[in-house]
Amino acid sequence: MQGVLCYARGEMNHSPTRPTLTIDLLAIVENFRLIQAQVKPAEVAAVVKADAYGMGAKPVSQALAAAGCKAFFTAHAEEAAELRPNLPAATLFVLNGFTSTQASVFAAHKLSPVISSPHQLDAWLKSGLRTPYALHLDTGMSRLGFSEMELNEFTPATAPALILSHLACSDDPAEFKNRDQLVGFRAMAKRFPAAWASLSASGGCFLGSDYSFDLVRPGIALYGGNPRKSGENPMRGVATLTAPLLQVRSIDRGDSVGYGATYVASGARRLGIAALGYADGLMRSLSNRGHGVIGGIKCPIVGRVSMDLVTLDVTECPNAAARPGAPVEFIGPNQPVDELARAAGTLPYEIFTRLGARIARHYTGAL
Repeated sequence: MQGVLCYARGEMNHSPTRPTLTIDLLAIVENFRLIQAQVKPAEVAAVVKADAYGMGAKPVSQALAAAGCKAFFTAHAEEAAELRPNLPAATLFVLNGFTSTQASVFAAHKLSPVISSPHQLDAWLKSGLRTPYALHLDTGMSRLGFSEMELNEFTPATAPALILSHLACSDDPAEFKNRDQLVGFRAMAKRFPAAWASLSASGGCFLGSDYSFDLVRPGIALYGGNPRKSGENPMRGVATLTAPLLQVRSIDRGDSVGYGATYVASGARRLGIAALGYADGLMRSLSNRGHGVIGGIKCPIVGRVSMDLVTLDVTECPNAAARPGAPVEFIGPNQPVDELARAAGTLPYEIFTRLGARIARHYTGAL
């Protein structure tokens, strides 16, 4: 179960001037097992949509399947179809549901739709497909799912294998809406006594046993993001994002940095220019905010993040550490993804899913 896998979106080798995302598959498996212990006897399904939140859906799902995960959720049918050859026995749910034009894809890959509207339900029942399906119930998100009124009018003739809903505020245990949604879900679930029930994604897994039901669907927690709005993160870090320094240079008082000259030096400074930009997913909102880490030293981002590059103030770093070719850590042990997300004014979900195809993916851990 130990090993190292290199995978770079189709390339086995990559340029030393490209950024690298190292994903610890063993850490993902350990997060999966931590959630299992938290919610037992409920089962844990893995949300692997958006290429497993940028981590790589194929290697991630294979590692989780080897660890005992039996069900996976994607957003689109095409995402699930790509996983089927490597997950022959798994149940693959498609969160965005079903349309009649997708019948051949669902049939060929034995996919299970999450039906969220009367229109989708009608199309699914008319398709003649007999793969188990899930029914999405709206308990307060006002997004996808059947309302209680729609259930009264469109109760399916063929019972779903799973009913599910989604909590709006599960990252905040003190939020009263969690309890309201729980009560609503229980009431709606009574209509389907034979179906498995699922209410919780990552945050809900830590709200207590009342929220676990038969199945939970963690996403961000598997990948190391904190499932709670505040407090210590119970999950193990999974990803390390580094980019090499391309150049180190000196500037004097009054010199500006980057587009728009948004940073002007107040004195002599040393700058390191790293090969990571907004085309790779480093958010432009980090301009003159946040930092990278070199040799354990936090180096502030100065000037605007550009398409391919970001500039850091490396004045406090020894010359031996801040040198061309040296790796700069943007996500990792010295800067968890939650910290980078706060600096960018966003969430770990967006940080991870923005990480682009130019970033080489390397895998360590369970294979």
